[in-house]
Parts: sequence; structure tokens; C-alpha cells
Amino acid sequence: MMALGKLKKGKQTIIPGFKLTLGVSLAYLSLLVFIPLALVFVKSAELTFAEFWDITTNPRVLQAYKITFLTSLVAAIINCIFGLIIAWVLVRYSFPGKKIIDALIDIPFALPTAVAGIALTAIYAKNGWLGSILEPLGIKIAYYPPGIVIALIFIGIPFVVRTVQPVIEDLDQEIEEAAVMLGAYRLKTFVKVVLPALFPALLTGFTLAFARGIGEYGSVVFISGNKPMVTEIAPLLIMTRLEQYDYAGATAIAAVLLVASFILLLLINLLQWRMNRKISAQV
Repeated sequence: MMALGKLKKGKQTIIPGFKLTLGVSLAYLSLLVFIPLALVFVKSAELTFAEFWDITTNPRVLQAYKITFLTSLVAAIINCIFGLIIAWVLVRYSFPGKKIIDALIDIPFALPTAVAGIALTAIYAKNGWLGSILEPLGIKIAYYPPGIVIALIFIGIPFVVRTVQPVIEDLDQEIEEAAVMLGAYRLKTFVKVVLPALFPALLTGFTLAFARGIGEYGSVVFISGNKPMVTEIAPLLIMTRLEQYDYAGATAIAAVLLVASFILLLLINLLQWRMNRKISAQV
């Protein structure tokens, strides 16, 4: 009891030294996150306001922003729907090959994105396995925006599945069974009982997939065809400027992309915080 009282009074932890661990954490984050991000704005500040405005409001750049954010949004929404289904199947059902499928979910994490882009292009190109079937039907995937969406779905699906899966495992099935026994339809039970519990995790998965999609380059650059005003993404424009040694122009485009991404992610996190608070109040 005395030891417990001493532990509570001194607020001791397994890893001692709050100041030391805080200092190491801040130094680590500064070197890898804060300083590089700050340098983006410092480098873009070398431009005059007129030059910065001309670069970031160029029609080609604006279209690249539009393509980047829209395709990332569509891919993240699709990943939320099918990622939830996949996670549900992996948790609630047993079937042959389940462990293999569960392991395959993580392949996009390990597979180089360039390899993924080449593979998807080979499948969906005009002479590819699926492309040769879809093209005669008027469905064009490779070198068009749908190809970008497919690439972003591929690299984003693990974020949703791995975020939602542990929450489904912790769900109490007795509550679902009780709702059904009380006369609720299965769809109503899912919407009223299951979905609210999964929504915060689903929103987290959406945020991760969306953020990854905004900055994705390797898998998209092959399947998109990089056609200006059609399939050209913002990260590609940044790389193009860097190859031309236009570092200020590249950082200007990156700065706008960074600010827009930060605002969107902040709004999503705010929504998630409000949802968690609402759920906690109900409990």
C-alpha cells in the first residue's frame, strides 16, 4: 500500500525522466518533421508575392490540385466502404485461406509503389488483362483519372482495414444479438448499433488513406500517363520543378498542398473528436 501511495504521489512511470523523454521526442520530431516542413515555407519565401501567386494559380497547377484532391477523396471513400467489409469478414468469419488473405492486406505497405504502378498499368492498359476487356466497352482506366483512383485504392486499403479491424474484434456481439431479438432488422442493427461504434476508427482510416493519396507519387505516375490538365497530379509537378532546379517554385506548390492538406485533416480530426466526445457522453 505504501509503495502504491508513493507511486501515485510521485507519478512515476516505467520509463523515468519526463524532461529527458520530452526533450528526445521534441528533438526527434523537429529533425524529421518540424524543420523540414518549416524549410518548405522558408524556401518558398524567396519568391515575391506576385511570383508565388503566378506559380500557385497557374491553370495547370490548379487542375493538378483538383485532380490530386478529388481522386484521393474518391479512393478514400471507396476504401472506407470495402475496407470495412474486408475487416468485418476477416474478424467475424472463418474460412480456408483466411490467414493468407489477412497477410495480403499488408502487401501495399511492403511493395515499392513504382512496382505497384507498373503492375496496375500492365493490367488496365489497353492491351492488358482487364484493359483489353474494358476498352471495347468504353471504359478507360489506364492514363485516365479512374486509373489514378485505382492506384490510390491499392495503396490506401491497408490503412482502413488495419484501423477498423481491432475495433470490430472488441465489439460485443451480444449487443447486436440483443438488438435483433428485440425486433430490429439486421440493417437497422448495423446502422444504429455497429456503425456508430466503428465510425471513429473508420474516420481515422479514411484520414490516413486520404492523406497518403494526396502525397502519393510512385504508383500514380505510371498508370496516370501524366497528361497535363487530365491526369497530372500535384506531386508530379513538384518533381518536375525539382528536376528543373526550380526549388522555389517546387516549394511554392508544395506549400499550398501542405496548407490545404493540413486544413482538411484538421477538420476531419475535429469531426472525429466531436464524434468520440458524443459517444463517450452516451456511454
